[in-house]
Amino acid sequence: MMRRFDAIIVGAGQAGPPLAGRLTAAGMTVALIERKLVGGTCVNTGCMPTKTLVASAYAAHLARRAAEFGVRTGEVGIDMQAVAARARKVVTDARTGNETWLEGMAGLTLLRGHARFTGPGTIKVDGEELTAPRIFLNVGGRASVPDMPGVGDVPHLDNTNMVALQAVPEHLVVVGGSYIGLEFAQMYRRFGAAVTVVERGERLIAHEDADVSEAVRAILEDEGVTVRIGANCIAFAAHDAGVAVSVDCHAGEPVVVGSHVLLAVGRRPNTDDLGLELAGIATDAKGYVIVDELLQTNVPGIWALGDCNGRGAFTHTAYNDFEIVAANLLDGDDRTLSQRLVGYALYIDPPLGRVGMTQAQAEKSGRPILVSTRPMTRVGRAIEKGETKGFMKIVADAETQRILGAAILGTGGDEAIHGILDMMHADQPVSALRWAVPIHPTVSELIPTLLLGLEPLVPR
Repeated sequence: MMRRFDAIIVGAGQAGPPLAGRLTAAGMTVALIERKLVGGTCVNTGCMPTKTLVASAYAAHLARRAAEFGVRTGEVGIDMQAVAARARKVVTDARTGNETWLEGMAGLTLLRGHARFTGPGTIKVDGEELTAPRIFLNVGGRASVPDMPGVGDVPHLDNTNMVALQAVPEHLVVVGGSYIGLEFAQMYRRFGAAVTVVERGERLIAHEDADVSEAVRAILEDEGVTVRIGANCIAFAAHDAGVAVSVDCHAGEPVVVGSHVLLAVGRRPNTDDLGLELAGIATDAKGYVIVDELLQTNVPGIWALGDCNGRGAFTHTAYNDFEIVAANLLDGDDRTLSQRLVGYALYIDPPLGRVGMTQAQAEKSGRPILVSTRPMTRVGRAIEKGETKGFMKIVADAETQRILGAAILGTGGDEAIHGILDMMHADQPVSALRWAVPIHPTVSELIPTLLLGLEPLVPR
């Protein structure tokens, strides 16, 4: 017998539950299907556990620096089981809160199981078939396993089992010099592990400007993280001490032996076992569900939200997908993906806050641009905290005087970047901050000075 609903949501990540809340509040009957853990990547293996671990690592780092602040401490030790337990509690509390909310939601049926399409408007869950005129996919993604020699022959970690480690690795080799890998690299270095980052490219976080990349590398190396770039022939082999990672770099030892290996080379969508072909849902070459500006798939009545659509890779973009869909379906608004201005952060310490174009992207656009930079050594708040690493940079359009993008690598950068993001959302010229009176002492107080110091880019 077919069970009928007004809407079916597959996946209880960051977009699914709030959408269920809006749909049921509008009087619809909704089935929300989750095969693993409510809350998705962010709650269970992403933002919440990793940032909790980052906080513990920061506490250890600051304790080691205590004498700089006139504070006497004894030897700093790491109780990794206690660190892991703290992160586990944060995750469990958040997930339980979400589950309690969903289980008490009138009009919602929460189903546990693996959903697969049997047709354009039908889904089977553990032998039971459901149908609805509206189906929303919020199935997320998972870590990619690279096609590298020997990778299947050695034990390796990804972001999921990294957050569950109960002991500090003797030597952690991180394969992949981008956002996830760098956060774990610094974190475990501060926990006491020897850490080597192996990156195939010629610099870390290649999507960022070269000056940002080099500053991040300097921060990590200053803490004892070894960085091996240009690793053009990465391979893996078993070793008595763990795993031997061949790197074949321009300089240095050709093989790095680690007790643990973390693979942090990208993500892939959880779309390969949903029976999308039976529903006629189109995907791209990487498996991402193809959506339009309203997040609709090529099949009428089916939408894709969050990581699985390839249009955003963050918790906040997934939640914004929910906002776009809800606004168009329920509020009569006209919201589209192209209206979204994406900001994000790299949570090393100090963090990198980013929004809009990089300088390289702005230059490539061919428009005349203005650039302004300031080192964190000029920020009073950073000096007072003893955290002066990093710098700020803003890029603007010379003709329209609108901000195109910004990077704040420094203490509080993940928060201060919102001042820039808000200016860009409001579509205000840089002169709008001419009479601003920022709070002192804050990191943000340098932003008006930074904006008013914009100068034409000198051709290279």
